[in-house]
Amino acid sequence: MRSKNKALMDKICDFVNDYYKMYRKSPSVNEIAKGVGVAKTTSYRYLVEMNEKGIISYDGKTIETSHTDKCVSGYFSAPVVGSVRCGDPETEEESVEEYVSLPTSIFGTGEFYILRAVGDSMIDAGINENDLVLIKKQSTASEGDIVVALDENNENTLKTYAGIDEESQQAILRYENKEAYPDKVIKVKQLVVQGVAVNVIKKL
Repeated sequence: MRSKNKALMDKICDFVNDYYKMYRKSPSVNEIAKGVGVAKTTSYRYLVEMNEKGIISYDGKTIETSHTDKCVSGYFSAPVVGSVRCGDPETEEESVEEYVSLPTSIFGTGEFYILRAVGDSMIDAGINENDLVLIKKQSTASEGDIVVALDENNENTLKTYAGIDEESQQAILRYENKEAYPDKVIKVKQLVVQGVAVNVIKKL
């Protein structure tokens, strides 16, 4: 095969990288041809030769470059299901407002949902009014975890799980606002954990 133009190879690579950043997938041969201003057959021949030279990886459908390998390709959708009280417990009816796409490289994998924080009882933990709190669904928690908890009255609240009270054997949910709620806790006989907070999404 006759050697191809290096400038056009670079142009094709740049187009592939830009396309991937925008759409999170490889462009087609036809899209590359239109993007760099060549015929479809020329685009295909260049891709084949660039693959043979190790400039790109091309299997006839997917195109990968050193730059696309660094792009985040794994995403998951987490439903925003309303608010959770960061104060006194409050009954909330779960309803999906919208779905938000989040990268697994930052937020990890698992089953998640998002709650909008209401109240000021968790500000010392970095959770403020209207922050979006990413909750990982699980029914267990370790001491020190920030949990969405459901008590025996079916009321949910976002608090720090502080272990079991030795005298009463009740679960302790601690407020995280020393100025407004010094040493305030909630004690429940039967604690039902609906999930553990793993991240907070907020505006700066």
